[in-house]
Amino acid sequence: MNEVNILLVEDDEVDVKAFKRAMRELKVANPVLRASDGIEALEMLRGQNGHDSVGRPYLIMLDLNMPRMGGLEFLAELRGDPDLQRSLVFVMTTSAAEEDRFRAYDQHVAGYMLKRNAATSFIDALNMLEHYWRVVEFPD
Repeated sequence: MNEVNILLVEDDEVDVKAFKRAMRELKVANPVLRASDGIEALEMLRGQNGHDSVGRPYLIMLDLNMPRMGGLEFLAELRGDPDLQRSLVFVMTTSAAEEDRFRAYDQHVAGYMLKRNAATSFIDALNMLEHYWRVVEFPD
């Protein structure tokens, strides 16, 4: 299987650093691309506005609360795009709101994880994801 690219859609610099630190600690070498909001993520996925297209296979780690275009709006746009609708998305957010969780699953996310403590949450998530992408067949 090809190496899985990770698109981290996150506006918080502290969380981005915690995610990258967790990757180093776990010795996960997969490429990580970062978008600071949903608009930038869509541009990266589509190869628009000077962005190279994110190579397949890829997995999206998505925060919900972001400026310009938040995670739920991003998911609606993603699922409405025939070229991107099969993208694998895991939500990682501070929102424990049941409504947010239901709306995310209504958009066919692969998982919804809470960021309780950034350091341990990202390590736990990456441990799970590393096993996931080794056994799951990704859509083309």
